[in-house]
Amino acid sequence: MRIYYVLTSLFMLFSVPLCAAEISTPALSGSASEPSAGLSLDVAISLALQANPELAIAISERDAVKGMQIQAATVPNPSLSTYIEDTRSSTRQTTIEVSQPFELGGKRAARVAAADVRYAVASTLIELKRAEIRAATMKAFYEVLIAQEHMALSQSLLELAQRVQSAASKRVKAGKISPVEEIKSKVAESTVKIELSQMAAQLATSRIKLSGFWGASLPRFSMVVGQLDLFPVVPQLAELHARQESSPAIKLAKLEIEQRESLVNIEDSKRTPDLTLSVGARRNEELGLNQAIIGLSIPIPVYDRNQGNLQEALSRTNKARDELLAIRVQQGTLLSAAFERYLVAKLEANILQADILPSAQSAYDSAVKGFEFGKFGFLDVLDAQRTLFYARSQYLNALLNGHLAIADINGIMGNAFNSGDTSITAPHQE
Repeated sequence: MRIYYVLTSLFMLFSVPLCAAEISTPALSGSASEPSAGLSLDVAISLALQANPELAIAISERDAVKGMQIQAATVPNPSLSTYIEDTRSSTRQTTIEVSQPFELGGKRAARVAAADVRYAVASTLIELKRAEIRAATMKAFYEVLIAQEHMALSQSLLELAQRVQSAASKRVKAGKISPVEEIKSKVAESTVKIELSQMAAQLATSRIKLSGFWGASLPRFSMVVGQLDLFPVVPQLAELHARQESSPAIKLAKLEIEQRESLVNIEDSKRTPDLTLSVGARRNEELGLNQAIIGLSIPIPVYDRNQGNLQEALSRTNKARDELLAIRVQQGTLLSAAFERYLVAKLEANILQADILPSAQSAYDSAVKGFEFGKFGFLDVLDAQRTLFYARSQYLNALLNGHLAIADINGIMGNAFNSGDTSITAPHQE
């Protein structure tokens, strides 16, 4: 019948085909080229951000939310219905009807707004993940750099121990000291060798940990290169707290409130019932007539007014506001603690570099020379050596603590600081 074909054509007009561009998602591609020679901090962070699987997961989630935005903007599909009354052809009545729901109460606009906020949340999660990866990579990088310095320190102490052992051997042969002193010097040399092997194992572990941030099972780089004795410029604590509102964690908490508010708008819009318009035609074979049909239907919200879902959405919005307050306090506390650790480490490194290390080095040099000329015993040399080793180790640990604190600040704030503080300078090591 012509009525059937007309209504079928009308139904086809309501159908919106999906194009491939709407359902396709961009493929993630990232290539990381790890250098085989020296690895700098910037290159390490770049490698981690390119190839870290956790960041790829966050990016895929954002791409998925893009599909939610597309779906939120769609309108309800029409429906086609047909009815046949009476099986006898002479008295049969055939009805064909197209029904189109119309959303009222701003439902579509509320869905689109919620999807937009969800996309902003996914983007901020990527920013937060980048900050976490950057901070973790910085920590791993400086752990490798410190391990390298400890290796160099242990190697220099081994050379000094071998020098003392050689001097003790010569004095024993000359009959100036007891052979017991030579045995003590050999024990001291062996102890340093053990410490050197421990430092080598720690360095190997630190290198594997660092390369793991860009998915490498074994590191290709031979060493990391950086200025351990230079701290980046860190703003004052008051300025850091002032900039704290723009940190990824707090931005995410604020967006969570917006997302909850958008869900409140969605649940509130559902309180308004939707209207369904029906248009069709009826063929009465007995009378030989074609009759037009127009109908409206709307639910009556007597019992279900979506009151429970609306109350839940409002309560979760209040919860998100409370979580924002808690995150502000937590982030502020962590920021203050990291800044204090940075100040303490910087002060400790300055004191060690300016006062303790030169004195320990001078005392050790004097003890070695005095031992060679017979003015001091081996115990004096050993005590001076231990003091020097402890002072240098303490200095390296202070530098490491400072850089770890700066990495924590970067992780909280979500950005990096420019290098420029030259107040810490490494002492010369023989």
